Amino acid sequence: MAQNKELLLRMYERMCLIRAFEERLMELYRGGEIRGSLHPGIGQEGTAVGAAFALNADDYLTCTYRGHGAAIAKGIDINAAMAEMLGRSTGISKGKGGSMHWTDPAIGLLGENAIVGAGVPIAAGAALSAQMDGRGRVALTMFGDGALHQGVLNETLNIAQLWKLPLILLCENNLYAEMTPLAESTPLKKLADRAKGFAMKAVTIDGNDVCEVYETVGKATARARAGDGPTFIEAMTYRLSGHMIGDPETYRTRDEVAEWRKRDPILRLREHLAAKFEMSESDLNGIIERANNQVDEAVAYANQSPQPKPEDVAADVWA
Repeated sequence: MAQNKELLLRMYERMCLIRAFEERLMELYRGGEIRGSLHPGIGQEGTAVGAAFALNADDYLTCTYRGHGAAIAKGIDINAAMAEMLGRSTGISKGKGGSMHWTDPAIGLLGENAIVGAGVPIAAGAALSAQMDGRGRVALTMFGDGALHQGVLNETLNIAQLWKLPLILLCENNLYAEMTPLAESTPLKKLADRAKGFAMKAVTIDGNDVCEVYETVGKATARARAGDGPTFIEAMTYRLSGHMIGDPETYRTRDEVAEWRKRDPILRLREHLAAKFEMSESDLNGIIERANNQVDEAVAYANQSPQPKPEDVAADVWA
């Protein structure tokens, strides 16, 4: 792991904030305060923070319907994010998008996407724009292992490599496409090998090591900014919660989940901070407490915000 204490602390703070935010979402959902679907990314905070922290403020990002962590890591306002979850007009999408459609161009977030793999070509378009305007920006797209079998993703791999787009393709391989084990959907042992078939630079890394993600994405962004084209990164990770609220999780064992809990990215960074920098349990627990307080404030903000007006239902709709 990296030895920059300030950076590691910022990463730990952001991962704790993401975890606290999503744990509160689960409570609110079970209490009937959030409607629609909810797909927690608990356990995948390392990929979100490691990747987003390697980007510049004006770089582009697209992510999946399990993208709360990536959006928070990139810098989305959590008050507006919570207001969106509770369907309020002060929400990041004015209460109309809900869990799967967070979008904020001000931080480069071109949207979560409820369609599997659909954020990948959007990011490629942003990368093409960045290539043409010459301002040195890159685009990062995050997607799951199930998206690898979508035709549009493979078409994007081809054109991105052909045109040397400044694009980083980060596959969060959490071993399951919804409830389908990876071995039942592909003969590949490493999903990065698919990208190699397009002559693209591709690597497989430990997605639960936030520093390895940060360093790998950082190298990919440097390649992209230098005009050397895209990089495919397969980050091995695991969601500790179900695919969505209500998932019976019959497709995996409790022992498997328990083993992956030992590799929780937040726990691993916490242990590193304690061992290398002699940070006390009190200091580390204080960071968690502050994260919970931030989420409390976000919930209060959302609850005090107005509901959208019925007459505004068609506003901002362009299709």
